[in-house]
Amino acid sequence: MRLIEWIDARFPATKFVKAHLSEYYAPRNFNFWYYFGFLALIILILQIVTGIFLTMHYKPDTALAFASVEYIMRDVPWGWLIRYLHSTGASAFFVVIYLHMFRGILYGSYKEPRELVWIFGMLIYLTLMAEAFMGYLLPWGQMSFWGAQVIISLFGAIPYIGEGLALWIRGDFVVADATLNRFFAFHVIALPLVLLALVVAHITALHEVGSNNPDGVDIKKTKDEQGIPLDGIAFHPYYSSKDLVGLIVFLFIFSLILFYMPEFGGWFLEKDNFIPANPLQTPEHIVPLWYFTPFYAILRAVPDKLFGVMAMGGAIVVLFLIPWLDRSPVRSIRYRGPLFRIALSVFTISFLALGYLGTQPATGLYTSLAQFFSVLYFSFFILMPIYTSLDKDQPVPERVTGK
Repeated sequence: MRLIEWIDARFPATKFVKAHLSEYYAPRNFNFWYYFGFLALIILILQIVTGIFLTMHYKPDTALAFASVEYIMRDVPWGWLIRYLHSTGASAFFVVIYLHMFRGILYGSYKEPRELVWIFGMLIYLTLMAEAFMGYLLPWGQMSFWGAQVIISLFGAIPYIGEGLALWIRGDFVVADATLNRFFAFHVIALPLVLLALVVAHITALHEVGSNNPDGVDIKKTKDEQGIPLDGIAFHPYYSSKDLVGLIVFLFIFSLILFYMPEFGGWFLEKDNFIPANPLQTPEHIVPLWYFTPFYAILRAVPDKLFGVMAMGGAIVVLFLIPWLDRSPVRSIRYRGPLFRIALSVFTISFLALGYLGTQPATGLYTSLAQFFSVLYFSFFILMPIYTSLDKDQPVPERVTGK
């Protein structure tokens, strides 16, 4: 078509489609674990679109914020749907991201030459946490206000710069109008721009080195006369159509939650957040939303405030180091030895347990359990160079098995 030729002469549209879709060859043995990267991209688009519509009616003012959310829910045509799409999408985003990260660990997608892909992914995760935290304050409900108050106060534990840093984040001596305004600006402008840039970097780095697969075999090593990997197939139309199946299943589950239980029993939207923020009345039990609770449990497991903050930060930072902690020559868990399988199972159980404990009161038993599972969590990373070196791995096939 002349129009396409005219565009290609001025903008590399066809070249881009070929490089990242029709002539990007992915391993032919992808399984359901590989749906979650695509789903994360879909949810990101959903969050941006619904966020734009919400900002049309939201008022970033402490006197009007809560009422503006109620106005969206009650008076704006389809406002309740847009708000629930955004709130449910936030939790769905973290569900998908956690499963995507777990798949990366399961199949060793962080190992050479994909270290930078993993680093970009972790930066996306970190940015997403900041984005979610700042968005959590915007409804200006009781849990929004007090959750932000507690989390921001943690920065005050940092020696020398802590108090000044906490004051800078709040923009005031307490969580107030200045805090709401700057969180709104970061949530709707600054962090989404950073997130989009990191997503582009993540996908670009991935397509440069090629996708990993359940066997952990590099398909670029065996190519035909045209330079096409023998174990690869074009991403489009094969995987683009396959991803639609995963999208349909996801939308079915997402719709069930959206229309029948958008609060999800208080896990997605807490009951205290349907009460206007009151600086003079503290909720009985202050907890962050579920996707922060594993790290919140680690924070509370350490008696000293400073060391608790360091442990919480360390629990996130250590995820960046996995490519260099893992000494095994094998990528995929399919050919890993029993030590890694046991370690990963213990790590998964400890992460889920910490997530639950972070929602419970900091009583003696719960604190002791949080300390126990925190030790297991960090042991997975600290001991990784040892058990991955000693593990009895199985031989890896030369080509993908097709399973």
